[in-house]
Amino acid sequence: MKTLLRIAWRNVWRNKLRSSIVIASIVLGIWSGLFIMAMAAGLNEQRLKSSIDSYLSHIQVHNPGFLENFDKKDTIVDSRSILNEIDTMRHVKAYSKRLVLQGMASTAHGNYGVKIMGIFPKEERNVTDISQKLVEGSYLYKLKRNPIVIGQKLADKLGAKINSKVVLNFLDASNNTISTSFRVEGIFKTVNSSFDERNVFVKYTDLAPGIGLTGNYHEIAILCDDIKQTVPVKNSIGTDNKVESWDEISPELGYAQKTMSNFIYIFMGIILLALTFGIVNTMLMAVLERKRELGMLLSVGMDRRKVFAMIILETFFLALIAAPIGMLLSIWAIEYFGINGIDLSAVGKGLESFGMGSRLYTKLPSVLYLNITLMTLVVALIAAVVPARRALRLNPAEAVKAI
Repeated sequence: MKTLLRIAWRNVWRNKLRSSIVIASIVLGIWSGLFIMAMAAGLNEQRLKSSIDSYLSHIQVHNPGFLENFDKKDTIVDSRSILNEIDTMRHVKAYSKRLVLQGMASTAHGNYGVKIMGIFPKEERNVTDISQKLVEGSYLYKLKRNPIVIGQKLADKLGAKINSKVVLNFLDASNNTISTSFRVEGIFKTVNSSFDERNVFVKYTDLAPGIGLTGNYHEIAILCDDIKQTVPVKNSIGTDNKVESWDEISPELGYAQKTMSNFIYIFMGIILLALTFGIVNTMLMAVLERKRELGMLLSVGMDRRKVFAMIILETFFLALIAAPIGMLLSIWAIEYFGINGIDLSAVGKGLESFGMGSRLYTKLPSVLYLNITLMTLVVALIAAVVPARRALRLNPAEAVKAI
């Protein structure tokens, strides 16, 4: 066996140019596949993180009927006992109570439908990052009466600036129309332009008395200390209200997260399949170039199984050299752009409409590097079967006469 290994290793380097081309193609295939997957995973991760940080949180509690028709009367039942229970939970980092209304924001420049969030600013800044996304003004603490924080895109549409008056129209608990003036105290800009356009934040204490819902809440948003604690915390909340995790509230985000790892394997499978044809072609050429040599080996009595194994080993050695190089190159590139990011500002507006930032940070789970390496070695072995079988079919008497 040692002799066979030695012969196969030497055969790899007999034609250095050909071997180098095969190694380079495998390296580039692994690198490009993993890097593109790291970009896709990074985009998905950023979209998920921005959604959780901006409005979803990890868990939300509602009255069972609220999400079906957004009826103002469908407030959370026995919210006090839920809040007392949440206060005792170990993995709850913070929570925020909200009133949520559908309404119309108006200025002299126009009217736009918005979701009005009545919040407690001190609680909310621990759950969402809107207070950190302000491009102008402050976060509901300077103006004493009726301050409002709106998104940049909505401000542009309404022609609103800091201290501009914005009139909110909405229905109270008795379905009477309420029109209340607010002053713009802050303007925020997240990576999700749709969110910026449709959401405004006001103080709970300014909103609740006007609609007759003081002491009641439509929504409790809960942030866990780790996203992995979402399900345990959710399951431990005992209530007749509806408790949902982030992937239940936003199924498209949950589906994208669950299918991403499968998508990576499928994509890499396609790349490795293309590599397979390259390896088969190159090794077939190697077999045909060495037709006379292989014929002589068979003529002097070398077992055909050893000839088969020799071709397999040569291909395996090529993959064994290329796979670690491809992995190391991928790790370096993914780590580098995971820290420094890739500037996608040229398509920033398009990305913002999907809730993604214009700077992409690559990310790939470490377990995938090992799995992809194993996949590469297996594919190389499979690809070697065709040229090895071609070598087996050589007729020694005819092969030794080959030029």
